[in-house]
Amino acid sequence: MAGRQERREIALSFGGVASEYDRGRPGYPDELFDALERLWGRRLKGARVLDVGAGTGIATRLLAARGAEVVAVEPSDGMAAQFQDSSPTLPLVRGTGDDLPFHDASADLIGYAQAFHWTRPERSVPEAIRVLRPGGALATWWNVQDETVPWVRARGERLAAALPDRYHGYRGISGHTSHFAPAGLAVERAALRWERRITVEHLLTDLTSRSYLASLSPEERAPVLAVEREAALAEFPDGVVVEPFVLDLTVAVKPN
Repeated sequence: MAGRQERREIALSFGGVASEYDRGRPGYPDELFDALERLWGRRLKGARVLDVGAGTGIATRLLAARGAEVVAVEPSDGMAAQFQDSSPTLPLVRGTGDDLPFHDASADLIGYAQAFHWTRPERSVPEAIRVLRPGGALATWWNVQDETVPWVRARGERLAAALPDRYHGYRGISGHTSHFAPAGLAVERAALRWERRITVEHLLTDLTSRSYLASLSPEERAPVLAVEREAALAEFPDGVVVEPFVLDLTVAVKPN
């Protein structure tokens, strides 16, 4: 298990692949935000939302499109710069979930898209509770590769063998949210299946943005990506990948 300093360095390594992150990472289907509103019991339109660990703004833009008054929160220099290039009209604040730079009771929703596992829950959960208004919610979601699909499972096995100290798969998401109920939050969960169609090169761009490869040098990444290119073309000879996901959503509501 990576130590605190090592985890911080891995998290900040995203800044070096911010362009690949913005181009390669999957977005989120409308059904995610429908489910979030249903579990929360409120609409996003007009809500004051903090998108913490916003990265390049993939979720921020979608939240804004739903009518939320959204503010991005991002610690990485590289990711923040890419955010400002990709989303110049949206507000960005530098900070982390462990130390939110916002007043008490100033937000309706705090969202973590692919980001809550980079926080320390013993700090980030009390911080969220402090900043949320009564009836507000903390929401976390992850696009989890669907390893019930054989080619996805095989890719995970290859990456685990090639990067035994770095690649740990996408299991155990619920463990990151186990602090919510003990903190007095009412927890609801949903899992949504969806897929995207992308090129093999797009798939490799996405892989390059993952922490287990982003924290390597380009020379170290190259042989891993070469193996994955060959495997993807063998599975999808027309060059079009159908990539399946299980979108894991947790919504934890603060009492009124």
